[in-house]
Amino acid sequence: MNMRFFTLAAIFLAALTFSFCTDSDDPGLNADSGRLTVRLTDAPFPYELVDEANVTIFKVDARLAETDEPGDSQTGEAGESPAEEMAGPPYITLMEEEVQVNLLTLVNGVTRELAALDVPAGTYDLIRVYVKGVNVVLTDGTQYDLKVPSGAETGIKVFIRPGLVVTGGLSSDLLLDFDVSRSFIAKGNPETPAGINGFNFKPVVKASNMSVAGTLTGKVGTLEDDVVVGLEGAQLSIFAADTLNTTAFSDPDGHYAVMGLEAGTYSVVAELGGYLASDTVEVQIDAANVSRQDFVLEPETAEEETTTDGGS
Repeated sequence: MNMRFFTLAAIFLAALTFSFCTDSDDPGLNADSGRLTVRLTDAPFPYELVDEANVTIFKVDARLAETDEPGDSQTGEAGESPAEEMAGPPYITLMEEEVQVNLLTLVNGVTRELAALDVPAGTYDLIRVYVKGVNVVLTDGTQYDLKVPSGAETGIKVFIRPGLVVTGGLSSDLLLDFDVSRSFIAKGNPETPAGINGFNFKPVVKASNMSVAGTLTGKVGTLEDDVVVGLEGAQLSIFAADTLNTTAFSDPDGHYAVMGLEAGTYSVVAELGGYLASDTVEVQIDAANVSRQDFVLEPETAEEETTTDGGS
């Protein structure tokens, strides 16, 4: 069946990416500044009744938490008065133009670059994303325009913990993963377009420092005449210490990708209706690297389906 994908990490900016390089060929970088690249991605979530989940981003800035300038401090929140803004840590404007994005196009490792610029070296602990024009379009053409709680005036605050260090002369990447499944909440009965009577917009965005995070990718398929054929819509559940960390869903060719996983060991299982769940596999994620794990699922037999449905 056709699967619709939200991804939001894996969460609007799915990549404001800060990945560190050992050196740089850019002659503009020096000890006082580093290159910052801003990208957008969406964490995967299947929603068959939705064609579009649109947001217009018109400004992104970042808070420089640590600096040698006198008068700077470690405090300060979005929505400060001009006097408080001057007294607190400075904000660096990363982007200031209208960019409309359908988040459903940013899945399985697809990102959109919003900015790439030199910024002062130091530690950045907060990103503010200013949005407007948020709407959802259903498969039957119905459109719902959503209210943006404070995002247009003070920006959606995304804290970076621990703070991301931009080193002079080097490049950094920060991935902002917009979690659409938790950000767009359907009202009514989400089983059919007619049953939905609106959406609430409660933005949930995760920041991943790509210098200490990695990516998991692979393919989910099944054997047909000794050839592995990709399966669409298979769910990948990724656990850290027996706790669900995130999920992903395979595309029409069976491929999947999960960005922004902190380095470490994860347990991964693949599932799809009509097929036996895979064995749980231990996968090692290394910082700033891509790990691959493929899955081959076996079809359920009629006897297995009867046993499962009968609960015996």
